[in-house]
Amino acid sequence: MNASKLFSFVLASVLVAPSLAVTLTQPTQLSTTAYDYVIVGAGTAGLALASRLSENPKVSVLVLEAGISDEGNIPIQAPFLGPTLTPNTQLDWNYTITPQVGMNGRTFAYPHYLFHQFGTKEDWDRLGAVSGDNGWTWANMRKYVQKHEKFVPPIDGHNTTGQFIPSNHGFNGAVSVTLQGFNTTIDSRAIGVTKDLPQEFPFNQDLAGGDQPMLGLGYVQTSASGGIRSSSSVAYLAPANTRPNLTVLINATVMKLLSTTAKSRTLKAFRSVQFTNTPGTAPTPAGRTFTVTARKEVILSAGSVGSTQILMLSGIGNPKTLKSLNIASTLANNDVGENLSDHTLLPNIFNVVDTPKSVGSLDRVLGNATQVQNVLQQYVTTHTGMFANNIANNFGFFRISNKLPVFKTTPDPAPGVKSPHWELINSDFYVNPGVDRPATGNFMTVAAVLLTPTSRGSITLRSNNPFDKPLINPNYLTTQFDIVTMREAVKAAKRYAAAPSFSDYVTGPYGDAFAGATTDDKIDAYVRGLTSTIFHPTGTASMSSSKAKNGVVNADLSVKGTEGLRVVDASVFPYIPSCHTQGPVYLLAERAADIFKSQA
Repeated sequence: MNASKLFSFVLASVLVAPSLAVTLTQPTQLSTTAYDYVIVGAGTAGLALASRLSENPKVSVLVLEAGISDEGNIPIQAPFLGPTLTPNTQLDWNYTITPQVGMNGRTFAYPHYLFHQFGTKEDWDRLGAVSGDNGWTWANMRKYVQKHEKFVPPIDGHNTTGQFIPSNHGFNGAVSVTLQGFNTTIDSRAIGVTKDLPQEFPFNQDLAGGDQPMLGLGYVQTSASGGIRSSSSVAYLAPANTRPNLTVLINATVMKLLSTTAKSRTLKAFRSVQFTNTPGTAPTPAGRTFTVTARKEVILSAGSVGSTQILMLSGIGNPKTLKSLNIASTLANNDVGENLSDHTLLPNIFNVVDTPKSVGSLDRVLGNATQVQNVLQQYVTTHTGMFANNIANNFGFFRISNKLPVFKTTPDPAPGVKSPHWELINSDFYVNPGVDRPATGNFMTVAAVLLTPTSRGSITLRSNNPFDKPLINPNYLTTQFDIVTMREAVKAAKRYAAAPSFSDYVTGPYGDAFAGATTDDKIDAYVRGLTSTIFHPTGTASMSSSKAKNGVVNADLSVKGTEGLRVVDASVFPYIPSCHTQGPVYLLAERAADIFKSQA
């Protein structure tokens, strides 16, 4: 069963799901048009901020979210179903990138799974250096792990000794994090590779990052609890949503920010937000707009794409580009929308055996509608089983050899020698986002992810219409380092699957392109032809020191040249973290809340 059919099947099969929060759906339901804080975007950072800022009962907070509620959406709640949320479902934004030169002119959907990490100590120390604020270094950010994370036992209750390092984690925070709760055929084999090939694939007991070097192979940590995704909605909004000083309005698309009177003569203010109903979500007359005003701050947390688009629609950006779209320039900043960086993903798929003596890959279930129904019923009834698990139980992080010729011309883009260049994700089924699973066959996926890309792209407006999707050009694989790293990752993936632990399971590469990728040139062609993204766009509103002329936001996340306007999401990272970006964004939001409280 392919991803789109599985998504539809699940929605059609489930009638009732737990309610996560109560929200407003119409602008006319708002009791006022003035709040202390107006947060645009109810995602990872937005709801964490809303929860923390509304802890003060004297502070009023409004969250504007263009999307729908997650109430009753089993595909959102079930960890395994993350890949079914995109592309082209009612739950994604249907963002599409421009044709990619480094990928043979291909284009594809551009919308995050539940992998939970914090980034390396070196990631955060580099941010502290670039921003000129030691508060962003790991020495200070470490405390937010305790505040943010709540490590919980896996759903199957197995003994987790040796699978993570408790002292590196929080146990009383907001977001639940856990280990695998459903074993697959390859789990013991994956760990076996660390014994087969310990020099290349050493075992690492905890790959969350921070104080622990993030190199080696180990166990996936997932933001979930009791078989349910621990999203910002579950972890931050649900406990806070009964507060009378917190309001969340969904189906509200922000059109632009409006200039307001500034308190400072040298800064500009944008404390008013103009929005309208998201098309197709409300009976409000088409074209009607609404305006709310923040007494303290407007905070953009709409993601690297959304926040960037809103800034430019508001006249904050490159004046020449804005003028060409008939947008009046309100604040010149040529860096808005630039420096786009993303992690690329290449699913290296292998054929595996299917015999009565083997449990077989999960494709046995996914290829059978009756078995999918049984697994779904188990999940709905008990929140256990295959759907309660992430798409992988094991992953690893590695560096390419420092002896490769590419380092003669390219400085190492990693923040330090304890930080990886690429990631391996091992799944016991066919995983290829946006591509239907073959009708028959059993597979194992060894995905390769480029973590330290040197290619940089941009986000620009398609028009001055806020409902037109922006032009997203990540500029993937346009540098020698990026293609060399992906090439080396493919070679390593083949060695991984050929290790003795997989000798009685893996039968060979799936597909002519992968099987034929036997030389550097052929591997490069394979990489350019089949690589996509793991959906981690960053950098388009990058942070720099208050004295720097480049960048979009200062170290306190205020937009340069403004007052009362901040950006808090992955767009502010000047360098993409060498890990999955959900955890770093949570830590970013936690510190942002402390900064805003201290400056209020």
